[in-house]
Amino acid sequence: MFELFQRGGTLFMSLISLAQIGMFVAIILHQRGKATEIAVREFGLLALALGILGQLIGLYSAFIAIEGMGTISTAMLMGGLEVSMITTLYGLIGFIISRIYLLFSGFKKGQA
Repeated sequence: MFELFQRGGTLFMSLISLAQIGMFVAIILHQRGKATEIAVREFGLLALALGILGQLIGLYSAFIAIEGMGTISTAMLMGGLEVSMITTLYGLIGFIISRIYLLFSGFKKGQA
């Protein structure tokens, strides 16, 4: 797990982790009646947006490097695409957790 964290880029993986921690804090506060569902939703969306931003910045950097090299092997290109997806997947996990929580908290209150 720590290897994926490093491969995904320490900066963006840390930012996504902070957004996910904020989301879990918002979930706990929401259960105690001290936070709104909006906080849970926004932290989940922030995690997803940071993941996508991390991937786009990584792809942009990779395309610049590829342009400078001229040609690269298909295996190298696929390896780069694999690494670029780590941040998006990590952010998506937080987003899905927030959505599942909001779905079930709505069922508890009879709002769904």
